[in-house]
Amino acid sequence: MAGKHLEEKFKSERLRMVEEQIADRGVSDPKTLDAMRTVRRHLFVNPSHIYSAYEDRPLPIGQGQTISQPYIVALMTEALKLRGGETVLEIGTGCGYAAAVLKEAGAEVVTVERIEELVALSKENLKAAGYEDIKVICGDGTLGYAEDAPYDGIVVTAGGPTIPAHLKHQLKVGGRLVVPVGPSSWNQRLVRVTRTGEEDFDEEDLGGVCFVPLIGEEGWDQSKSWV
Repeated sequence: MAGKHLEEKFKSERLRMVEEQIADRGVSDPKTLDAMRTVRRHLFVNPSHIYSAYEDRPLPIGQGQTISQPYIVALMTEALKLRGGETVLEIGTGCGYAAAVLKEAGAEVVTVERIEELVALSKENLKAAGYEDIKVICGDGTLGYAEDAPYDGIVVTAGGPTIPAHLKHQLKVGGRLVVPVGPSSWNQRLVRVTRTGEEDFDEEDLGGVCFVPLIGEEGWDQSKSWV
């Protein structure tokens, strides 16, 4: 009974989160809002933060990484303009939450994580939440994942100094890449790249954001300091 009561409490908090923290701030895509209402974020946070799961803020998940705030997850999902049935590549699996949201929004999801411990954690979380069909890969996300390319959408959950060329070229023509870019953790812009031709790309600035660093061959050097 206690478990059922707790699930009902979390559901109420989740619905309130979507209305007050996401819809009221301008996210209007029905698929995105339904996905945010459905995915149980409390299954993806560290157990010590479970009662903060539906607050609109990032939370630590270990290995110096975080689960992104719900509003940002919704904003990035909406920016992909999913209609259902697309193949989406996520870079930076973390705890698996954003991948689950993409799945609920109608995408077939491939997600790449460079930290082995988080690969294991995300697989456990996704299994517990009922998303075992999401493909989780351990590797350098700045290079994308060529095996399943091209993609209808790519979303990057870490901030890089520039837009990785590998990711741009793993998009289908008409596909969209959503990625934070900037010189530091406190000076990033969320950019949407649309591939309009074989070598043609349009860029849109979606606003200021703050993400952990995108480490890899086309990202930041892990050995250097990050501010």
